[in-house]
Amino acid sequence: MRKQLFLVGSAMLIGLSGCGTEKSNENSMNDMDEPKLEDIKIDPNSTVGKVPVNLKEAANPTFQVGSEAIVKADHMKGMEGAVATIVGAYDTTAYVISYTPVNGGTRVENHKWVIQEEMKDVDDKNVAPGTEVTIEADHMKGMKGALAEVVSSEKTTVYMINYTPTTGGDEVINHKWVTESELSAKE
Repeated sequence: MRKQLFLVGSAMLIGLSGCGTEKSNENSMNDMDEPKLEDIKIDPNSTVGKVPVNLKEAANPTFQVGSEAIVKADHMKGMEGAVATIVGAYDTTAYVISYTPVNGGTRVENHKWVIQEEMKDVDDKNVAPGTEVTIEADHMKGMKGALAEVVSSEKTTVYMINYTPTTGGDEVINHKWVTESELSAKE
């Protein structure tokens, strides 16, 4: 009986250690490999992700990449009043949308912002309010692939920013998006 327990226990340890090794390999890189963007899990508290390939950098943004600005938007707790570093500036059309997450849950009303380049099968023309579109952005869990209704739009410069919430906590990296009107010059 003791021998059988020993064998069962050893088998369990081997099995568990195999799972642990597999999992850690999933989340680590080889010496020279860069992490692949598609392997990054999007955290709902940050919007780390890639910029759409066809998005055009702003030729003359009010807030230059590398500069700092004060955030006037309150998309997330601790955002309003935070000092932001501009990490990207792009000319596009920004949309307010309402959608039901693909993973279930409560419908999200008036989400700011999804940009033209983050909508599936949408050309360069402005999408009218009330139009249903499929979202390709993954800013939040359950967003990518969701069918959304366009609430409104604004042709503007959008900014990707890094900021530390005024409520404390870790720095938010590559938050997408704030519009030019949601930033003010740092004094």
